[in-house]
Amino acid sequence: MALNITQKLIECHRVSGGGLAGAPLALRIDQTLTQDATGTLAMLSLEAMKLDRVKTEVSVQYVDHNLLQIDNLNAEDHLFLESACRRYGIWYSRPGNGISHLVHMERFGRPGKSLLGSDSHTPAAGSLCMLAIGAGGLDVALAMAGEPYSTTMPAIFGVELTGALPDWVSAKDVILEMLRRHGVAGGVGKIIEYHGAGLRNLTAMDRHVIANMGAELGATTSVFPSDEMTRAFLESQERGHDWRELTADMGCGYDQHDQINLSNLEPLIAKPSSPGKVVAVREVQGEEIAQSYIGSSANPGWRDFAIAAEIVRDRTVPPGVSFDVNPTSRQVLQMLINDGRLGALVAAGARIHQTGCNGCIGMGQAPAIGRNSLRTTPRNFPGRSGTEEDSVFLCSPETAAASALVGKIRDPRTLDIPYPRLSQPAIPHLSSSLLEPPLPIDEAQKVALVKGANIKSLPEFDPLPDELQMPVLLKMQDDVSTDEIMPAGARALPYRSNLQKIADFSFERVDPTYVARARAIGQKAGHAVVAGKNYGQGSSREHAAAAPRYLGLRVVIAKSFARIHRQNLINYGILPLQFLEPADYDRLERDDALRIRDLRRQLESGGEILVESSKVTIETQHGLTSDQIETVLAGGVVNLRRNNRRKAA
Repeated sequence: MALNITQKLIECHRVSGGGLAGAPLALRIDQTLTQDATGTLAMLSLEAMKLDRVKTEVSVQYVDHNLLQIDNLNAEDHLFLESACRRYGIWYSRPGNGISHLVHMERFGRPGKSLLGSDSHTPAAGSLCMLAIGAGGLDVALAMAGEPYSTTMPAIFGVELTGALPDWVSAKDVILEMLRRHGVAGGVGKIIEYHGAGLRNLTAMDRHVIANMGAELGATTSVFPSDEMTRAFLESQERGHDWRELTADMGCGYDQHDQINLSNLEPLIAKPSSPGKVVAVREVQGEEIAQSYIGSSANPGWRDFAIAAEIVRDRTVPPGVSFDVNPTSRQVLQMLINDGRLGALVAAGARIHQTGCNGCIGMGQAPAIGRNSLRTTPRNFPGRSGTEEDSVFLCSPETAAASALVGKIRDPRTLDIPYPRLSQPAIPHLSSSLLEPPLPIDEAQKVALVKGANIKSLPEFDPLPDELQMPVLLKMQDDVSTDEIMPAGARALPYRSNLQKIADFSFERVDPTYVARARAIGQKAGHAVVAGKNYGQGSSREHAAAAPRYLGLRVVIAKSFARIHRQNLINYGILPLQFLEPADYDRLERDDALRIRDLRRQLESGGEILVESSKVTIETQHGLTSDQIETVLAGGVVNLRRNNRRKAA
């Protein structure tokens, strides 16, 4: 049978399950990726599991999100992560080494391998023909412990690319076109596989841009073939020996199909405050801006900075415009220094920030209220920039640089300059001093974890009771993101290893009274929340599940869930229920008293779950596998593993 690439990758990593889309699937994981906003909980989970050493081929811990050291908290978390890496046999990428997705591509990515990362943009590694999936930190910790990753069989969405990108149009416009067509939920339950003659015109870094923002479609991951472009990239990194060809068979099929003629694309832009609100740049041209921002995991390559440098060369951004440049890896930064383009950016008025995620995650560079910010970042959810009433647009480096020059949104095709032609410079040889390899096992076993006062062990949670009586504390609309459930940024994320403290920020962008009302009810009594479609889209940060659980959240009833957040809820013992009839959403209100009886029997029977209120009884469905049911009933993954250890003993 002719197989597409996704089917080949799944088959060679399948432990059990598979078959039709939606069926349970367990995958062997070769590599893991954690970053500092999510890695602390993953490392604390390894401690709780009493793991001796990771069992993956490669596991890497990056420090790229929480780089601002305005007090002791981030610095102490870095020390904790470094000690955990030494203890458990994990590579450690130190602060300043670069953004996880780009550095992993440079140093560790290998065609045909599987990668599970506690960052929702882990699918960027699909640019190298990896089966790369984002997940919560607990799932990644389990993978590091050698356990398969449990998910469901995705549908495979084939996108044929033809033609070649015209001048002033780049890879960011390709993924924005996908978002314009399919929206932020168009990839849910799917893997997007790109194929076609147009691929010969897209470099590995172009593919990274597209695969990275596949997460904004809700896709499980995105996959590209391993071809000559893949080999050229690996050879440039002096890793040609890691290349292998991996392409789709002639005559293979897909569950869904679309086609994009690259030659017909134009510069696109996502308006505030969703990656799915995509229009042509010419439709919003002329709107004033106060910030233009180049960098992030969504546009991390040398080319993305070099094209901006050539656009602004020998010009200066006008007063009132902050031109922010965020280098993405030490390698890219050194290349920009060597070829003089960093100097061209500085001469134009650019503010150069440290190598890392920075403003993309709300760690600095927050815009002023009521002023437009153009960014090459992957997300523009409300408040993600660090400013509550922000106005963030997503665009290509060409559009961002062109707009910076005039202080207004500008279609780069209208600039009175020739399109810059770039030649890729040589990759500089860099010391690996900021990338620490795992210690030998005999040395690792002597390492003690370094815990500052802010680093707290995971709290213990109760099993799910057989009957729940609880109020609805929140009713939310569609597309609520994890940034709205648990904010990122410099205020909240320094407490990422202190679940008890970071819980104070739960749902503050939805309802600032939530925390006080939840604490008044108490963790034991518990409560529920109600939401619309695509609940929990965005980041993989499991704090968005764990912190509300600490405050007593036991049930979420929604029209539909984003994949990663739904699994994070399960991992922390929160029951995710979906309205059987979406219209029933309108029959529940905040402060309604809910009752669910005989819960264990209802879950294990596989039928509907009846939810009673004082006014109505509604039918919901759970769609949980037997393993997920066992996890929820136990009160979460950590409880389940602890129970299993006791039984074994």
